[in-house]
Amino acid sequence: MEVLVWELLHSLQTNLRSIVKKKEVEIEELCRLHYEDFILAVDELRGVLVDADELKGMLYGENSHLQEASADQLLKLDELLELYSVKKNVGEAITTLKICVEVFSLCMTCNNFIAEAKFHPALKTLDLIQKGYLRNIPLKLVKKVVARQIPLIKLHIEKKVCSEFNDWLVHIRRMAKQIGQASISQASSARQKGEEMRARQREAEGHSHAGPDEHLYALDLENTEEESALHFDLTPVYRAHHMHTCLGMEDKFRDYYYKNRLMQLNLDMQISTSQPFLESHQPFLAQVAGFFIVEERVLRTADGLLLESQVETTWETAIGKITSILEEQFSRMRTASHLLLIKDYVTLLGAAVNKYGYRITQLIEVLEKSRDKYHQLLLLDCRKQIDDVLTNDSYEQMVIKKEYEYSMNVTAFHLEHDDAIPDFPYVTSFSSSVPDVCRIVRSFIEDSVSYLSYGGLMNIYDVVKAYLDRLLIEVLNDSLLNMIYARSLGMSQMMQLAGNISVLEQACGMYLLHSAQLCGIPKRVAERSHSGLTARAVLKASQNAVYNALINLTNFKVDEFMVLLEEVNWIAEEAPDNANDYMNEVLIYLETLVSTAQEILPLEALYKVVSGAMSHISDSIMTTLLNDGVKRFTVNAVLGIDIDLKTLEAFADDKFDSTGLSDLGKETTFRDCLVEIRQLTNLLLSSQPENFMNPVIRQRNYGSLDYKKLAIICEKYKDSADSLFGSLSNRNTPQQSARKKSMDVLKRRLKDFS
Repeated sequence: MEVLVWELLHSLQTNLRSIVKKKEVEIEELCRLHYEDFILAVDELRGVLVDADELKGMLYGENSHLQEASADQLLKLDELLELYSVKKNVGEAITTLKICVEVFSLCMTCNNFIAEAKFHPALKTLDLIQKGYLRNIPLKLVKKVVARQIPLIKLHIEKKVCSEFNDWLVHIRRMAKQIGQASISQASSARQKGEEMRARQREAEGHSHAGPDEHLYALDLENTEEESALHFDLTPVYRAHHMHTCLGMEDKFRDYYYKNRLMQLNLDMQISTSQPFLESHQPFLAQVAGFFIVEERVLRTADGLLLESQVETTWETAIGKITSILEEQFSRMRTASHLLLIKDYVTLLGAAVNKYGYRITQLIEVLEKSRDKYHQLLLLDCRKQIDDVLTNDSYEQMVIKKEYEYSMNVTAFHLEHDDAIPDFPYVTSFSSSVPDVCRIVRSFIEDSVSYLSYGGLMNIYDVVKAYLDRLLIEVLNDSLLNMIYARSLGMSQMMQLAGNISVLEQACGMYLLHSAQLCGIPKRVAERSHSGLTARAVLKASQNAVYNALINLTNFKVDEFMVLLEEVNWIAEEAPDNANDYMNEVLIYLETLVSTAQEILPLEALYKVVSGAMSHISDSIMTTLLNDGVKRFTVNAVLGIDIDLKTLEAFADDKFDSTGLSDLGKETTFRDCLVEIRQLTNLLLSSQPENFMNPVIRQRNYGSLDYKKLAIICEKYKDSADSLFGSLSNRNTPQQSARKKSMDVLKRRLKDFS
């Protein structure tokens, strides 16, 4: 291997030597060809060297001469250059001083602005120093000091602005309640003006039949002015927002503002546990209203400090908490007036914030949810009042001595059809409980309308009418029925109660008109409405109940007199000349009954009570004859009954005509109520009693008699008394014999029929 390398190197050296020799030959050839040109160039170079030496000598001489001539000028030039250097340094010093003076002046101006709390000009000055002068300050120490102080001054301004803003936060929280109260007061004033306008419109409609009254529609110019704006200072907010914007910390301040206001709202939403909600609800709701009024103003005027979505989110959170509090508090309440008071203030809160663009749907919903609770409490209150009124009533007709009493108790509720003022003293057809109940019902209507007004319902009339029906049916009617069935009232008192119910039933129309008026429905529209109160029919039914109670009381009293029937001599040997004692007592009682009822009861009620008494008397006589207490009776006893009936029938006819019932076209008169006992008496006194079995005669003369009853009574009937000489005294009377035979035939046929 080494040998091979050596051979390669040797071959390479050989080649290189041959190349060198070749190139040397080429160089020699080249020099030979240009030899003459080279000699000529050397000669020219020598000539140039001679000229250069001469020029050098000349320059040296001139230089020496020039130096000798300019020695003084050089000294002056040095002095001039030194002066130029001084001038430059002085100029630079002046420029530096000018910059420093301007910077110091701006710093002093900035300090003065800060001292005067003019932070915006101070920041402008700092910005000018930082952007226009800081880089150009030639003195490093000054530049360093100024550069170090600028952020410190900005931090100081930020702290001062934040301090002012924090003071504003404390101040505005104290002011929020006043702001809310002022806004709610404005809403209340606006509501009152609207109610006054509607009242004038209702009054105008009430006077429409007499022609338009120009004063009723006069425009109240004093009330057309727009409500004054609420005044509160937002300058610290604007300043803080602007300062932080200038400092490049707008997002930081926006977040700071939002969080602090949320904390304030959370504190405001904590209700007081040391006092009832009835006392604390107004300041609580006013505080919330004031908070959001301020927020709306900030949103509208603070140039992006608040976002609309932030305000909406905050409001939704707050309104959710408020509705939760209201629902809880409403569930605890036991007094309707307290609930109404809070509801009114809540609706005023809604009206106050709604004009600032806040949605109040949830507030309306929670009030709607508590509607039944409120009316249930209201019904309980009315039940207590009505029970007290009915219990404490003497049930005697009112005697009104003064016009104002008449206006207060009669005219106010349209309880009389005649609008004319009567002569005094005036006796009403009702007792004192009627106007008292009307006042309670009217108060219920007004309280119901007050609760339902300014809510989510557009037409509250139907709702008010439904609750009014509940009051009249569930409360008033129940209380009246309790009085009827309690049996604590005497006859005259029960009559007066019946008269009262009739008046109260007629007053239902007045209740409806009053409800319509309060609901803003024109009277003519309400009068045309075909949908009345269900309570009217219910009270009608209660009238029937009290009439039945009156009939029962009357019958009970009649029974006390009918007991005297037991003293009647049923086997008398001679016919009486006058009515029996029981009938005299009954007639005295009926006379009193009719005269009293005629003053108090409607004719229909009078008719029912007296008809019931007449029917009961007839039934009582029939029952007496049917009972085992009467073993037998004679024709003389029947003649006595006939006298009794004639007396009673004469009384019945007289009263039926004198009371005016005959003008009503009644198919059944008072006399007709005695038809059964009359037909029985006629049959027993008939000369041919067996005619009863003739269908035509029976239908015409004895249609009210029952076969079985008649059979029992006829078995007890004897034509004459069984005295010692009775058969001898009656032996020669053909008429009696014929009647006896006819009666025996009737008895046999009645037995066969049975």
